[in-house]
Parts: sequence; C-alpha cells; structure tokens
Amino acid sequence: MAGVLVIAEHLGGNLTAISRELVTIATELKKQLGGLVSILVLSDGTGDLADQANLMGVDTVIYGNVGSAHFDAMIYEDAIVQVSLRVRPSAILFGHTSNGMACAAGVATRLGLGFASDVIAIEIAGNEMVATKTAFGGKVNLELAFPNKEAVALTVRGATFKPSEAAGAATIVNSELDLSKIAGRAPHLGYLEAPKADVDISKADIILSIGRGIREPENIPRFTNLAKTLDVTLGCSRPFSDAGLMPKAHQVGQSGTTASSCKLYIAIGISGAVQHLFGMKHVEKIVAINTDVNAPIFGVATFGSTVDALLLATAMEAQLGICENDK
Repeated sequence: MAGVLVIAEHLGGNLTAISRELVTIATELKKQLGGLVSILVLSDGTGDLADQANLMGVDTVIYGNVGSAHFDAMIYEDAIVQVSLRVRPSAILFGHTSNGMACAAGVATRLGLGFASDVIAIEIAGNEMVATKTAFGGKVNLELAFPNKEAVALTVRGATFKPSEAAGAATIVNSELDLSKIAGRAPHLGYLEAPKADVDISKADIILSIGRGIREPENIPRFTNLAKTLDVTLGCSRPFSDAGLMPKAHQVGQSGTTASSCKLYIAIGISGAVQHLFGMKHVEKIVAINTDVNAPIFGVATFGSTVDALLLATAMEAQLGICENDK
C-alpha cells in the first residue's frame, strides 16, 4: 500500500485552486511514501477536467463519470471508496471545503482509515504520517499521529500550500463506477454565486493591513486612502471585520484569508495574534508598525518600528501629497 490519492474539486468546468494545492502536497509526500500520485476527477464526461488535472507531479489522472458535473456527497463518497479499494493509497487528500468536509469522514469510516480535518501541514516522521492542525481558536498547533492505521484521509486547509500550475505528463484512465446502490440521489437545481468582494487577499502582491493600533474606527478612511494612493491592497485584523467596520474579504488570518501571493506585508497597529500570523507570517518581507515593543508580530517581521500609527499616517500623507480634503 503506497502512494497518494488527491480528490479533485471543480466548479463551472474549472479545476479549483485547492486541487492544485493538494497536488503540491501529494508530490512532496510521494518522495517519502513512494508509490504514485493519482488525482480522481468525478464529473459528467464533458469538458476537459481530466486534462486540467494533468499537473506536474501527477502520475495518473483517474476519471470517473458520475453523470453530473455537480458535487453530491453520497455519490462522491461511494465513488471515492470504490477507487480507493483499487489503488490502495497511503493517503487520501481532500480540500477542507464544503465539498471535502461533506464526504471525507464518510470515506474514512467506510475504509477504516485514520482521519484529521483542517490540516495545515503533513510530514512523515519515523515512517509514520503526522498531520498538524490548529486548536483552541488557533492558539495552539496539534500534531496528530495515526497508530495502527495503514492509511489516512485528510482534509487540507486551502491557501496554505503553493498550487501546482505546470502541466504534467500523467496517464489518464477511465474508471468504471457502480453507483446503482446509492438511494435517494438528489437533483441539482442550481448554483448560487457568493457575493463578489472588492478585494482578493489571496492574490495581492502588496498588502497594507491595519489593526486596533490605529485606535478609532474614524481613522480607517485615512489608511484606506493611503492604500489606494499607493495602489496596494488594504487588509485588516479580525476585530475590524468582526465589528463590521470592514468587509470580511479584507481580513487576513486563520478565520479570514491567507495572503498566499503576498511579497510585501505592511502591518500597522497589529499585535500579531497567532490567528493573524497564520495568514501572513510566510510572506518574504514583513514591515511591522506597533508601539508595543513586545508585540508578537516583531518576531516574524523583517523590519519593525515602534512609531505611532497615526504619526506614520501623517508622515505618509505628507510624503504622498495627500491633503486634508483627500482624507
């Protein structure tokens, strides 16, 4: 028993980003587990999803026609169990998404696998797989082992690993599936798009992020205007989005969005709680502004200053030629 099976997700005929991230993880695990990296694509036989899933690092694309391009937890669970019994992977990787969470635990139960959800890191230690996840509101990390389990099923948090983008040279095979025993299949009526946000933190190159150190909500427009003038993306810490002062789409952190593409992160008035650090501590260049010399964010910052956030705003406005009427 060896290798990794990735469960692909797709929407509107396109492979999703989490599927590409899972391929990256699977490729790394393969180096220690051996075997093949396979990716399972379930759809209705239309489109080019199998070709999209043919990514660098994938050995085999397994395509299963389930008669629908839309996710159904019962169908996916049964199909994944059938394919897993054939390929016998050491690990089955799902995205920690509404789709992955709807079927992963059922797959693990039916196959007798070890199981962990919302995983943020995976490693092999002494020939044993160890999955890391957060707990207690993101305040601690837990390392989970799976004694006496030959295989595991894991749901993996998105925007955590670099997605695989390059095309591969995998073998594409069709897998015959028997779905006749599934009772109560529900018809798909439609898909409702999520409300569009004005920013995408996960794709921003430069983020200017603000926290409680700017003191009053009335100061938010000043930093909004600074970000606009600098042509960078405005982010925030959780208290701002929880209080409804800024849209959730701007929140960086564990319960917000990971700044996965960010090259420069400017944190103004942010102390650096564990939940926030999760979303940005991987960034190559971090500039931290906080009057508290003991603020945790200085532990990950490339450059830091204890200047007052509002004094900094005033200096930046003067440098950029922003007058009072512009604020």
